[in-house]
Parts: sequence; C-alpha cells; structure tokens
Amino acid sequence: MHSPIAPKLLDAARELSRTLEALRFAPPITHVYDPLQYAFAPYEAYVRRYGATRKRVVLLGMNPGPFGMMQTGVPFGEVAAVRDWMGITAPVQRPAREHPKRPIDGFACRRSEVSGRRLWGWAALRFGAAESFFRDWFVLNYCPLVFLEASGRNFTPDKLPAAERRDVTEACDRHLAAALAALQPEWAIGIGGFAERCLRSVLEGGLVDSALARRIKVAQILHPSPASPAANRGWSEAVDSTLAALGLSP
Repeated sequence: MHSPIAPKLLDAARELSRTLEALRFAPPITHVYDPLQYAFAPYEAYVRRYGATRKRVVLLGMNPGPFGMMQTGVPFGEVAAVRDWMGITAPVQRPAREHPKRPIDGFACRRSEVSGRRLWGWAALRFGAAESFFRDWFVLNYCPLVFLEASGRNFTPDKLPAAERRDVTEACDRHLAAALAALQPEWAIGIGGFAERCLRSVLEGGLVDSALARRIKVAQILHPSPASPAANRGWSEAVDSTLAALGLSP
C-alpha cells in the first residue's frame, strides 16, 4: 500500500500556491517568484522520494534563496546537493514575470547557494547517503515565495507590511499545519528565529490537532546564511552542539 503522506504534502503545497497566486504586493517588491509553480516537478520528486514516511525531525526554513529553491524547487536546494546527493533532476520552467537580474536556470544554474551547501553538506557528512538522512528527517520552507525589489535584491517575508504579511502568514500557516499533521514529527526545528516563531505560532494557534501539538517539541538551530557572522565562524559545529543538547545527535 502506498503511503498517503506524500500526496497530502503535495496537495497542501498546491493549495498554498493557488492561494498565494491571488495576492498582490506593493513596492518596493516588483517581482514575485513561486517555485511551487514553475519548479513543481523537482519539488514533487523530492516529496515523493523522501517525504513519504513519518519523520522524527522536521527542519523548517523561511523562504527560497536565489540559487537554491528558487532554481531547483527543493528547500535549500543548492544544485549540486539536489542533483548529486539526492539524485533529483526534473524540468524547471520560468516564472511568468522574470527579473532580468534573477534569471531561472534550473539545474543549469552555475551559482552555489551557500545556505544550501552548508545544510546539505552537513547532512551528507553526518548521515552519509541521502536515504539515511531522510529516513527520520525532512526539510520544508515556511513560505515558498521569493520577493524581489527593482534592483534584484531579495525582500524577506518578515519585512512585509502588516496587511500583506497577514495574508501570506494565513496561507503558510495552513500549509505548515497540514505538513506537520502528515509527517507527525517528534521535533519541529526552526532554521533560524523566524522559522521557530512560525512553528510555535502554528502549534499554539489551534491549527494542529491538540494532542499532536502537545507532543511536538520545538527548537531552533542557527541559520546557515553567509550573512550571519556566527554561521561563518562554524555553522556545522554550532548545529552539532545544539542538536547534542537536544539529544538529536546524528
């Protein structure tokens, strides 16, 4: 019998994408990319291959990076990690409105996503094969959208004006609640403070069955962004230390 988990995750992702598609955003945002539309094929492959079983740990990121999920559709999806470690390649289309400074090259993208290289590189070193990591762990993003300013600069969801942020949050909260209900994790860990706050809000806000919400433990690991001085001083070691304190050492 096929697991119902992956179809539930994919249905929730499709519903999230449909809801977000109807939203509009004011300047300084000029372009909005949704990889769950133009890069759904590799995202679907990721979920079907690695998200079909219950997990002990779900790691949650904020939203796609320009050379990660924005290109491959996979959370923190640095091309080499997705293609070579996860064994996933699939067609990637283009957004309806593409920013000239942020082209979508899919798996032909030659830039490396530092955050994704750090995250998946850590997983490969600590667990070996991708199948070993995904046996008990899974990675999701809270928001699938990429917001770009006229300059091409990334605009993060936490900076959205209140009304716009509320609409995005409502949709992303429902998706996260559905994903947690499907995956039934023991731990939900935010990759950075924003993601941890999102997890706590969803689990404490009545969107998840109360028994499951009480059972899931929430924590945070350092975000692997190169903009973080702490991450640049030794991200893998910091994560190892945090996970060891939680009793989650690989």
